[in-house]
Amino acid sequence: MLLQPKPADVFVDRHNGPDDAAVAEMLRTIGVESLDQLIDETVPAAIRLKQPLNLPAALTERAFLAKFKGIAGKNRLFKNYIGLGYHDTQLPAVIQRNILENPGWYTAYTPYQAEIAQGRLEALINYQTMVMDLTGLEIANASLLDEGTAAAETLHMFHSLSKKKNATRYFVSEQVLPQTIDVLRTRATPLGIELVVGDHRTADLTDESLFGSILQYPAADGAVYDYTDFISTAHDNGLFVTVAADLLALTLLTPPGEMGADAVVGNSQRFGVPMGYGGPHAGFLATKDAFKRVIPGRIIGQSIDAAGNKAYRMALQTREQHIRREKATSNICTAQVLLSVLAGMYAVYHGPQRLKQFATNIHALTQVLETELKALGLDQRNQFYFDTLDIKLESQELQNAIKQEAEAAGINFRYFEEHGSPRVGISLHQNTEVTDIADIVAVFSKVLGKGESKTLSLPEEISVNWADSLIRKSSYLTHPIFNSHHSEHEMLRYMKQLENKDLSLAHSMIPLGSCTMKLNATAEMIPVTWPEIGGLHPFAPREQALGYSEIFRELEAWLCEVTGFAAVSLQPNSGAQGEYAGLLAIKGYHDARGDQHRNVALIPASAHGTNPASAVMAGMQVVVVKSTEEGNIDVADLKAKAAQYADKLSCLMVTYPSTHGVYEETIIDICETIHQHGGRVYMDGANMNAQVGLTSPATIGADVCHLNLHKTFCIPHGGGGPGVGPIGVVADLAPYLPGHAVVDADGRTFGSVSSAPWGSASILPISYAYISMMGGEGLTQATRTAILNANYIKARLEEHYPVLYTGANGRCAHEMILDCRQFKKAGIEVEDIAKRLMDYGFHAPTVSFPVAGTLMVEPTESESKEELDRFIEAMIGIRKEIAEVEAGRADAKDNLLKHAPHTAATALTHEWTRPYTREQAVYPTEYARMFKFWPAVSRIDSAYGDRNLICSCTSVEEYADQEEKLVATDKGPSY
Repeated sequence: MLLQPKPADVFVDRHNGPDDAAVAEMLRTIGVESLDQLIDETVPAAIRLKQPLNLPAALTERAFLAKFKGIAGKNRLFKNYIGLGYHDTQLPAVIQRNILENPGWYTAYTPYQAEIAQGRLEALINYQTMVMDLTGLEIANASLLDEGTAAAETLHMFHSLSKKKNATRYFVSEQVLPQTIDVLRTRATPLGIELVVGDHRTADLTDESLFGSILQYPAADGAVYDYTDFISTAHDNGLFVTVAADLLALTLLTPPGEMGADAVVGNSQRFGVPMGYGGPHAGFLATKDAFKRVIPGRIIGQSIDAAGNKAYRMALQTREQHIRREKATSNICTAQVLLSVLAGMYAVYHGPQRLKQFATNIHALTQVLETELKALGLDQRNQFYFDTLDIKLESQELQNAIKQEAEAAGINFRYFEEHGSPRVGISLHQNTEVTDIADIVAVFSKVLGKGESKTLSLPEEISVNWADSLIRKSSYLTHPIFNSHHSEHEMLRYMKQLENKDLSLAHSMIPLGSCTMKLNATAEMIPVTWPEIGGLHPFAPREQALGYSEIFRELEAWLCEVTGFAAVSLQPNSGAQGEYAGLLAIKGYHDARGDQHRNVALIPASAHGTNPASAVMAGMQVVVVKSTEEGNIDVADLKAKAAQYADKLSCLMVTYPSTHGVYEETIIDICETIHQHGGRVYMDGANMNAQVGLTSPATIGADVCHLNLHKTFCIPHGGGGPGVGPIGVVADLAPYLPGHAVVDADGRTFGSVSSAPWGSASILPISYAYISMMGGEGLTQATRTAILNANYIKARLEEHYPVLYTGANGRCAHEMILDCRQFKKAGIEVEDIAKRLMDYGFHAPTVSFPVAGTLMVEPTESESKEELDRFIEAMIGIRKEIAEVEAGRADAKDNLLKHAPHTAATALTHEWTRPYTREQAVYPTEYARMFKFWPAVSRIDSAYGDRNLICSCTSVEEYADQEEKLVATDKGPSY
């Protein structure tokens, strides 16, 4: 007997769903002889890669984790007292294990189908309530990307609201975090807004050219100011005021809302989320109720379901880009849901008393440190402070000596200059102990040659020397949810109760077109919670982050190989930020050539709504290109408009394969046309899962492309975020990739688009792991399998549901659009199909995008044939139920679809009066009978929720007593 030794545990076989036998059967169903034939019939020959991907050989899971442990070990874990919005903290183990490391939470999708997302939605309501309570304002969104971009969103919001129509200047306190100022400048410049950076104490707010301002609380150097008079004067002069604040400090300090602030922004990182070398962290934005119609991002609100029970859903204009397009107030698409859930749960677990105790301990230790440093003769400049001391030094030489000694002791401080004098900033945090204070004092003692080490202790009580107006007197986090789960057992049960209300990839496939809900392998996730990955401050010296540098360098090189581009920036921390950064690179290129007048962006009518919104934010004028009846770009219209706007043409934004799920044969001609007229081509990378290894953005002629790492490259969606959206560019656009104001980002000096130099650095290891374990051949096989799975579903369903668009040979790409519009004749809407799928145990495909009344289905490569068949069975079963209505055998209004989804409470009602059986309602398949996922609520009445906007935690009694008030709203399609 002969045996053939070879690797037995290949990761690609874990990632791709169908095995060889299943592939053969699927190919027979499709009607092709081989997978090669299917790919040849699907992907145009003109755009196929001539060579396979040149990537390192694939590693097994064990080999990867061993290699990565060595890389991570090159990161050095110092004690970090740098501050500037990032602080060491402690994520409770019960939250880490049961949310951050739990696929029931991290593989769920954005809660557009609210009936099967009630757990996440409640967690986000908790987060909103926490932010509103601590900031002292009336409404908050469900998280933004980081502090800098949250500040930029308020700049844009208040600029659009200002009644001073000719005002184009924005006052920025010089004590706003430097990375925030950098992001503000990047965002302001394309809009023609000038930043006026100065001392808030001497600012001239009577200047008619000012429309708003932003302050930092506490300030970047740690000083705490009472901004009440500044805000009052600003309002008297028609200015809006944003305050960037520290949530933990607000447990002790008077909230900015009580000072009159119009908006409060910040970062919830220090509520239990590891620093992670910069992200991901949930930014927050709270504002006055008067601005609820224009607040960017997602807002979670309460409503009622069909049975009159309380239910949550996304409220107001949370998808306004699809309705308002280029008139949208923001391009925000991704929220940092998983991180906001962590921060909210941190507040639930600790409650107001423990949060205040954390803050008290930090402030007490800061007082102890100040006393000891003053005893050494040092000059501490902050009169009032919370956790940060500002030490003024006599010379640069002394600053250098302190830095050398501190780093030798494994300690990082902040080193900066203020008004020409060298300073050392020291910011304490939740994990600081008395022994750490002794270590800090020892550094200064040694450098100054003074004193002996001594034992320090935390005082039994401290006297807060702040002005009375700065001391918080109002209560916060009074809702029972923040006062009920302080034992680990109760917290565990609460999180599990919420998890059980949510459908995730742990239950079934989530076939959302354009959203690529694929396997997030456990081996890819493991390093995320390693201290070597989570424990680094983003502004620590680069030599302490050599492991991260290696990850960045290799990942950028691999993404260049996949895209065909010359350079990649990892900074954008969402797909929409990637779009924006890509457009800024194009704008920077034109501006550098003296072509500032090139500001027209051609955008197909079928484009994702963030495309036109991002273009406007980049200072561009949007011109829409028509689509043909077949769903492709109308090339004649594109050529005509490219010629018409030749002198002003900046770029084309195009998605490939198209948003309609087709590899357009004319794409090379389209790109060449744009180049002939002096424009550049931006490719939206939403559908990159259908390109990797078969074609590439550079091959089709694109100049820049963003990559959704949370789609194609396996970073989990996390219930709606985190997302990561790096961009790749051709060589002549590389100088315009984003840099950073605080850290040398590989010599790049162009404006930053995110607060941290490498964006959401701590989750980049997930994509690094995916590529490492797949290799070039595996990545290509994943793309081929995604196309196979999609065409298999198409072959099985096209006799039941018309497939709206296909390629030249009748094939779809990695997704397809099922046309459900004909069912309207029988009174069945596409929403009814989406809700009925819940009874079968599935999340709906993408609803009414890019075509109203349709479902866009993307199965991904990770789903097995068995799971595909189960979904197909559900869709065929629903088609039969529709046929019953069409034939008049089922009532047009009182039927299975119109009442879907059916909850356990509905099925167990004592008196069943519906014209179909309970079994038909809740057990439409044998699989559903065996493995039933029960929707938590019946169909939600969104219109009721918009008339009665409630965006914070309420008790049952409070909820029942709410008075109805009409709230107008923009409602976009689910996507």
